[in-house]
Amino acid sequence: MDCDNIRALRRSPRLALVLPAKCRSRSGFVDQVIISDISDGGCRIDSLGIVFHVGDMVVVRPQALEGLCGVIRWIKDHSAGIEFDRPLYAPVVEHLHRTYLRFVDHPAPGAIRPALRAAA
Repeated sequence: MDCDNIRALRRSPRLALVLPAKCRSRSGFVDQVIISDISDGGCRIDSLGIVFHVGDMVVVRPQALEGLCGVIRWIKDHSAGIEFDRPLYAPVVEHLHRTYLRFVDHPAPGAIRPALRAAA
């Protein structure tokens, strides 16, 4: 399923933010990522070297939160969409959005976010 079809199926809108995190696959590979949007049902991660594959089970661990288990649903360029196994509590999503929104800039489509470059 492609990115546009996934967006159409979402139950709740994604909220933009820039939140550093680690993403670990079942095989043990760990990648430093930036969570660039989030909802109660999933998130988008950005990485300079996405090595995950659609269908991979992963754990995303944002700063100051426990790990969030999910499945990679799509990959495009330096981004991947993750569907969480269990929905996040809506007030937690809103808090993360408010807290990490101040760092968001709006790059051209397809451009790597400056925050991602800084994290690399």
